[in-house]
Amino acid sequence: MTKKEMLEQLSKEKKGILRTADAQALGISRPYFLEFIQKHGYEKMAHGIYLSPDAWEDGMYILQSRCPHVVFSHESALYLLGLTDREPMQHTVTVKSGYKTTNLKEEGVIVHIVKKERYPIGITEIETPMGHMVRTYNAERSICDILRSRSQVEIQDRQTALKEYARSRKKDIPLLLEYAEEFKVDKILKIYLEVLL
Repeated sequence: MTKKEMLEQLSKEKKGILRTADAQALGISRPYFLEFIQKHGYEKMAHGIYLSPDAWEDGMYILQSRCPHVVFSHESALYLLGLTDREPMQHTVTVKSGYKTTNLKEEGVIVHIVKKERYPIGITEIETPMGHMVRTYNAERSICDILRSRSQVEIQDRQTALKEYARSRKKDIPLLLEYAEEFKVDKILKIYLEVLL
């Protein structure tokens, strides 16, 4: 397979998004990659990330490609998980303490910071509406997050998410209760669950 065919295949697999790092992992030199990008009209989305002229921009995938330590959380996670029908106006992410968040906040991303030991709890991968895989928190962690941040989450969004979760066949109540205890929202969660279940 030629370098050109390798990049075309990669672009097809990544639904029109090419990253310099992925090309280099295939053994393609940076100069050749940049020549290919220029020749085929790819648009630079961020440092080392390019979008094909016939592809749709996937802001979530691009954000996570640029900042691999962010995990989509709160309203963004609820949207990805199908627990709300409203697409959030801003992306919401969680990072572990010590992560530099200045650039993210300047871009309008809502950032939550958690202790390093709580950061990995409930991380899963899910497909964005544009078809790319991103890391997000599972439904149980996301419910706990919106209860912890309830003063910052609209009541309508919170209620919709809890109702959708209660209806879901994939719900894991024992795991939800375990997470609720860990995140110290077990009392408020039990009030909601008494009404919904």
